[in-house]
Amino acid sequence: MNIFIDTNIYLTFYHYSIDDLEELKKLLAALRDPSLTLYLPEQTILEFKRNRESKIADAIKTLSEQKIPDSFPQMCKDYPEYKTLKDSIAAFQDAKAKIMKKLQKDVNEKTLKADQIISELFKSATKIPQSPSIIKSAKDRFDLGNPPGKKGSYGDAINWTSLLEKVPDGEELHIVARDKDYISAIDGTSLSEFLYDEWVDKKRSKVFLYGSLSDFFKQHFPNIKLATELEKRIAINKLVNSGSFASTHKAIERLSSYTDFTDKEVEEITEAAIENDQINSIIQDEDVSRFINYVIRGREKSIHPEKLQKLKNLLHVELEYEDVKDILEENDLPF
Repeated sequence: MNIFIDTNIYLTFYHYSIDDLEELKKLLAALRDPSLTLYLPEQTILEFKRNRESKIADAIKTLSEQKIPDSFPQMCKDYPEYKTLKDSIAAFQDAKAKIMKKLQKDVNEKTLKADQIISELFKSATKIPQSPSIIKSAKDRFDLGNPPGKKGSYGDAINWTSLLEKVPDGEELHIVARDKDYISAIDGTSLSEFLYDEWVDKKRSKVFLYGSLSDFFKQHFPNIKLATELEKRIAINKLVNSGSFASTHKAIERLSSYTDFTDKEVEEITEAAIENDQINSIIQDEDVSRFINYVIRGREKSIHPEKLQKLKNLLHVELEYEDVKDILEENDLPF
């Protein structure tokens, strides 16, 4: 899966955004799976660097101008709540001053949480350098009046041309952007007809548009709420689809940091341990055995009896008489 995120989406994480930073964390977690590629044109990096400071400055200005009225009619002073009101205003002003001071320090040192995550995203991305051919093609399309692009700026055209050149033919592209140059004038949500048709014609694949990162994750990972959940999901997928002993050990190492698994996840891990030769062939290895035993311990009644018995046989663990009886009765099977 290939994804491109417009510069303005990154910048919203320094201002008012419909997305929470958790969405950026989820994207960072998702990029640990090699099946997802984040494309990052050099033009996007330059746009981000040029606009980060002004976007932050505007956000800080907005925050500094936020005030609570501190003068009230004289008659309010006769009520006991008046003191609470004045104390609350003083607490607000004090907290705001402290936040402003800390913000300024983190902004200067580029240690805002958004800075840290976006820096990691950029490191994990597949970068597209600005070649002379990309710049010429972008200028030509812009001068011809073809989208995307704003008056006096080739930026969007360079980004689009970069993607046309770099993303492999036949592979879909998912774009996260709210820039009107990408959006259809008819429905206001899908990609513009011109850009969609161009992509299909030149790349022989489909292209999709999302107004936010949360929209992208709702579409492709609807049950994932937190980045840690996505990391676990990816790790389980790697274990289930492991194609070597090395990848099995690596997946087990990552999954061993989690302490809670749903019934569905236990079932997936159980089936993988039984069916995947790259797991069951080394199930006696200390790390694999320890992990599988941990996953099924106390969850035996949620696993189908036949599968549980097969797994126990692989682990060389005997099922107790009462355990067998309870499990069969739980599943309405004869004993």
